[in-house]
Amino acid sequence: MFRWKATAAVAVVAALALTGCAGGGETTNSSGEGGKADRLTLISIAAPTSYDIGAGAEWGNRSEFFEAVFDTLLRKDSSGEIQPNLATEWSYNDDKTVLTLTLRDDATFTDGTAVDADAVVGSLERFRDGTSPQAATLAGKEFAAVDATTVTITQDAPDPSLENLLSIAPGLVQAPSSFDDENSATTPVGSGPYILDSASSVTGTTYNYTANPDYWNKDAVTYENLTINVMEDTTAILNAVKAGEANGAKIADNNTISEVEGAGWTIESNELDFQGLLLLDRAGTMAPELADVKVRQAINMAFDREALLQSLQSGYGTVTEQVFPATSEAYDEALDSTYPYDPDAAKALLAEAGYPNGFTLNMMSTPAFQQTFDLVAQQLADIGITVKYTDPGTGNFITDMLAPKYPATWMALEQNPDWQLINFMIAPNATFNPFKYQDDTVDGYISTIQNGSEDEATTAVKELNKYIVDQAWFAPFFRVQGTFATDANTNLEFWPTNAYPSIFDFSPKN
Repeated sequence: MFRWKATAAVAVVAALALTGCAGGGETTNSSGEGGKADRLTLISIAAPTSYDIGAGAEWGNRSEFFEAVFDTLLRKDSSGEIQPNLATEWSYNDDKTVLTLTLRDDATFTDGTAVDADAVVGSLERFRDGTSPQAATLAGKEFAAVDATTVTITQDAPDPSLENLLSIAPGLVQAPSSFDDENSATTPVGSGPYILDSASSVTGTTYNYTANPDYWNKDAVTYENLTINVMEDTTAILNAVKAGEANGAKIADNNTISEVEGAGWTIESNELDFQGLLLLDRAGTMAPELADVKVRQAINMAFDREALLQSLQSGYGTVTEQVFPATSEAYDEALDSTYPYDPDAAKALLAEAGYPNGFTLNMMSTPAFQQTFDLVAQQLADIGITVKYTDPGTGNFITDMLAPKYPATWMALEQNPDWQLINFMIAPNATFNPFKYQDDTVDGYISTIQNGSEDEATTAVKELNKYIVDQAWFAPFFRVQGTFATDANTNLEFWPTNAYPSIFDFSPKN
């Protein structure tokens, strides 16, 4: 039962205590050259760490910075479907171990050099061998330039996520002339729709861009200038919205939505992240109790998900008991009713597992999300599980989780497309499977998803999802509403597959 009054949730980025800066004066969408609007001003909650794709390329809440100056090989449209971009055609060989890409022949980098197969291969290798957070997604893949407009990607086994990867950070193409440039981190050379105006930009705070006059797809560019201001403080974002200092803004705190709407802005949303418990030590090597599926199921029944959603997110989101997103082939609405909130039934399950008096569970906490951690401990205490928290420090939270130093933890994670999610959270070597837990049934499903026919893979991913829900690998609480707002002058088609909108999906209202 809840014993906590609902209060405003703390945004993740605000918790990092990063600083932001408001943009300039009031924005308009007045007409510029060629019928384009003069300027689009956006608010982002995270600055790029480096424009060098081998060092800092990311998507998510930083995608707008990279999409402005670089092209990807493929791209997603506003419905999330894969479309041509630098690559106009692509096809697999029979066993899906070789993907052949045909490149357009009219794209140039802003240094005047051609976007050809050698540049694409160099960029793919740079990303694969670099330190970007997603570098491992290209591990083991080999790239070759067959001729000036043909590239092959060879892999040991099929990768159902490859086309999607080529539409996000791993698919970014950087001019080879900048690979060895010591200024590449702050002065990008790409073939994208905009050119960064480094002279008027302030790293970490304000990024100004001008339209690329030689861009191969001029019709897709609807603004002559682009400004992205970084503000990680939720109050600063709200004040900028109210003052009309932007056309679009990532809303980091859903508790401010009513005030944003009151300022005359339109809210767009999607649900990409879930919050809940990761029951990592399923073999019981650190916490023997978690090896029993009845214990994991009891933990799932301990949580009043609706109350958690209201208390922590003011109701902005959807309760769930599965880690696969609603857009997935794996998703089954019926699975969200697997574990009703029932402390008495949870206690009975613990007793059946041999823990009638409960047990103590070691987990991490961090002050930035103290309300969340207190509520988790409170609800588990109601079924007899005592949580012993350790604060490893904000900078060590992920590191200690993946070491691994704790058998379970609260976490917010992105619900990736199916194959990426499997390799992110479920497979034996997945990043967020730090105990390398392996299950023969799960391995069988994964093999079918990777190597089977389309119909076989679809059936297998559905069965995989049901199995890990029934086996209580995780205890999800809810999917969080990701929110983006636009002013009265701006149209937006908010894609369902990324935290930040595509810059191609903004347009001025007539």
